[in-house]
Amino acid sequence: MNSKELFLIEGLAGEKKLKGRVSINGAKNAALKAMAAAVLFKEPVKLENIPDTDDIHTLTEILKKMGATVTWTDSEQGKYSKMTIDTSDISSTDIDKKMGAAMRASVVLTGPLLARFGNVTLPSPGGCVIGARPIDQFIEGYEKMGAKTIFKDGVYEMKSVGDLKGGDILFSKVTVGGTETLMMVAVLAHGKTYLSNCAMEPEIVNVAEWLNACGAKIKGAGTPTMEIEGRGGELLEAKTPFVTIPDRIEAGSFLILGALCCEELIIENCRPDHLKATIDLLKGSGVNLEVRPPDSGMSDLQIRVFNDPKKNTVFKTFNICTREYPYFPTDLQSPIVTFLTQAEGECSVDETIFEGRFKYVDDLIKMGADIKVMNSREIEVKGPTLLKELKDGGELCAHDIRAGFAVVLAALVGKGKFKVNNVHLIDRGYEKLEERLRGLGARIERVRR
Repeated sequence: MNSKELFLIEGLAGEKKLKGRVSINGAKNAALKAMAAAVLFKEPVKLENIPDTDDIHTLTEILKKMGATVTWTDSEQGKYSKMTIDTSDISSTDIDKKMGAAMRASVVLTGPLLARFGNVTLPSPGGCVIGARPIDQFIEGYEKMGAKTIFKDGVYEMKSVGDLKGGDILFSKVTVGGTETLMMVAVLAHGKTYLSNCAMEPEIVNVAEWLNACGAKIKGAGTPTMEIEGRGGELLEAKTPFVTIPDRIEAGSFLILGALCCEELIIENCRPDHLKATIDLLKGSGVNLEVRPPDSGMSDLQIRVFNDPKKNTVFKTFNICTREYPYFPTDLQSPIVTFLTQAEGECSVDETIFEGRFKYVDDLIKMGADIKVMNSREIEVKGPTLLKELKDGGELCAHDIRAGFAVVLAALVGKGKFKVNNVHLIDRGYEKLEERLRGLGARIERVRR
């Protein structure tokens, strides 16, 4: 991780010149949860299709510091995508303060550690600055299952009082991390656990199906109600590897890039069924895209995005309201706003998940976008507008993983030369982004300040 690195980008001035193929990596938000779930196993587990991103490496170091052994397996062409995790020698359940505070996903480790060892400490989790992310629903769930939590000096101390027991847990608000974590705790608890108002993301189903294949008894993953029959403390057996599903947010990001910047882009190894809300909006806007069967050797479908190089496609605008899956995802809100600056008409964007996700808007406005910030959760966008390089060597900023992609996209769409700082945040969620963009013909390079 290097906070002093920049992207230097030469914009396309609105021309759709890029062309090529991009293969989608494994879903970061599934892989991180499977890594945490490795604590539930009595033997080493194998994980496949793991993205080589900074968040993955951070969680790797957290696990190692607790005593786990994590090894990467080198696959074809030097790409690291397979790992083995052995948690049998974990000697500490204290999640490292510095690393744990740096990423939100660290909170998911508390569930498996609490379920297996009966205690865990966690620093206040951090990550992207996109708004409040309280862990009250995690704590309330643990308490219903027989654990107590003390918060002191910025650290949560969680301990079970006797054996953890199944409970009837209603989430007051849909929570992806809470659903995943309480599901994992319930796997080792005594008795049955019922979870209501659950998140339904494909990443949850991906992890649940793997746990079931290894001895867990989880019903209802991917629906609002789940039932888990606990194993009474008996650890799982590593009967099959975890295979990470393709990252729907990365696929959606490149789908938007293809619409704005590419003559033709083929997005390989993706799951269009996980992107229905995004695909439907873009199709309705006038984006030419089609779902195709995979080429030989590819395991998942493709999406082809294409533009007529002889005429400029005029996209129609649309309103956006972010919601939990299967609706339009909050993680694609910032890239879609960049798209909307190039669409014709006025629209509103409502962010219902996180109240701090519009920080990047100031940069788009400085580039010439016509955006009005109504409040912390709503903006209005009018387009199309030509985005231009900033005066006096000004820099764009990656405020979080997805906002980082949004400003990179804006720079590619724009006219002139651009600098994007804080690219270490982009690295948390997009593997080797600049190399993949150069492969499509973009003029982008990473430099050290």
